[in-house]
Amino acid sequence: MYISQGTVKKILKEAGAQRISLEASDAMRKYLNKLAFKTAQKAVKLSKHAKRKTVELSDIRLACD
Repeated sequence: MYISQGTVKKILKEAGAQRISLEASDAMRKYLNKLAFKTAQKAVKLSKHAKRKTVELSDIRLACD
């Protein structure tokens, strides 16, 4: 997994959560990891399509849309 449990708890706390169950933070962590990986795959595909080896900010922005 790429995103730590602590990071997920920090995000939820900053969003206004007072308490967070282990199941909730684990589900959020799995979702964010899956989302991040899919976005990264799209960005890599876009950079390859542009015949570049370097993933650029524009690739990330397009992958997020």
